[in-house]
Amino acid sequence: MSNRLGQNNGSAPGAPSKYPAFLTVFPSIMLPMFLAVVDQTIIATALPAIAASTGGHVERTSWIVVSYLIAATIAAPIYGRLGDSFGRRKIMFVALPIFISASLLCAAAPTIELLTFARVLQGLGGGGLMTLTQALIGEVIPPRERARYQGYLAAVAVSANTFGPVAGGYLTEHFGWQSIFLINVPIGLAAMVLVRRLPKSTRERVAWRTDTGGLAFFAIFVVTALLALEQIQHADVSAIPLGLALLAASLVALWVLIRHEKRTSEPLIPVTLLRHPVMWRSDAMAAFHGAALVSLLTFLPVYLQLVRGMSPSETGVMLVPLTVGIGTGSLLTGRMVSKTGLTTIFPVIGLSLATLSLIALAFCASALSDTALLALFLWIGLCMGTIMGVVQVIVQSTAGLARLGEAAASVQFSRSIGAAFGTATVATIIFGLLSFKQPEAANILGGLIGNAHQASPALSPARQVAFRADLQDAFRVAFLTIAGFTTVGLCLAATNPMRRL
Repeated sequence: MSNRLGQNNGSAPGAPSKYPAFLTVFPSIMLPMFLAVVDQTIIATALPAIAASTGGHVERTSWIVVSYLIAATIAAPIYGRLGDSFGRRKIMFVALPIFISASLLCAAAPTIELLTFARVLQGLGGGGLMTLTQALIGEVIPPRERARYQGYLAAVAVSANTFGPVAGGYLTEHFGWQSIFLINVPIGLAAMVLVRRLPKSTRERVAWRTDTGGLAFFAIFVVTALLALEQIQHADVSAIPLGLALLAASLVALWVLIRHEKRTSEPLIPVTLLRHPVMWRSDAMAAFHGAALVSLLTFLPVYLQLVRGMSPSETGVMLVPLTVGIGTGSLLTGRMVSKTGLTTIFPVIGLSLATLSLIALAFCASALSDTALLALFLWIGLCMGTIMGVVQVIVQSTAGLARLGEAAASVQFSRSIGAAFGTATVATIIFGLLSFKQPEAANILGGLIGNAHQASPALSPARQVAFRADLQDAFRVAFLTIAGFTTVGLCLAATNPMRRL
């Protein structure tokens, strides 16, 4: 299989574009991606209000988040196959109505149980939006320009992640938590209008065959794996047996899934494609990048509030340079790939610098001023922005036009699973170290994370200092663990055979 994009799809790199202009294509692809990403984060600040409105079951609010993630992860490879067989533009008109209808059901749900069910339906639509959007880039954009558009798309995703919690808090406070779902309706309808402007593809389709067994085993694997990780993050000894049991079940399901997919003629998971050195290295790099980035975005706010004593609003300001850096890095990398045709050199440089910066964060954060910390966050974001757009271009190049959907879905799935495992690993390390050194500190941290309105523990000044010292030691190891994720990603990027488009 060729490593050059132009040889895979029949278009020479740098050939004159016969595709729609930027203002036609980009909005049509941007809005569905924005909807899917923002819905993962907009709900975070509304969870306390949802719990109060639907019966006060605070311990069940995690269902609302996990159910969407599970459904979106399961849906990704299905939409990838559907898009390859029936056309991505056409299948987008299936995913968008599902997402819009489910958003209305979410807003009308009177209980957490019904809201969780509606979130499952919403995830089934959202998973399709993300996968189909990535694949549409490969379908409607000329080969050499794909990296630039992937950079634009990555910037949109980062902006949505940043916008989500802010918009969720504002809408919940002024219009009620239902508004965070109702806002999806006009945006979704606008997306449907814009998607109609995309050109109809005339390319040869892959024959559709249902892999019922693969879907069942894949669903069991995803559900048990994510529920196991959710249990592990509770940092509660009583949750360990159930978490280990679910983890064992997920590993068994994965083993059965791989055996099944090797034997079936039309597998849901493209095992033969994933055997290619470029594909498995790229997907693994996406997984470790997801583990590093999501765990960093998850635990930096905790660090800033509990170790450095910042308020929630100050924490939000401190994280802006990180997210701006990621978006800027994605845009710049996309332009450089389009201009030079080089690929893996940019993740190699970016992950090298990100690893060194995370090590510096681990050992020097306490000595840095807020201004210096802002600069470090911006630099880390720029470095971390060099990966995802390049990964998508590489896997689409390797898979070829006929299997763009499968390739895009494999990256989305890898990143989701990597993010879940990375976050759970870092959480386990933080709570484990605190429990070993000072069990009371672990209990306090667990209570603080569960209470969004309390920023610091009600302790005496002396115990407050000791608590923050223990936290600082735990976060030092956590940041080094995240540096470990980027180091593995660096090794995968450095050994990836794909060097140039």
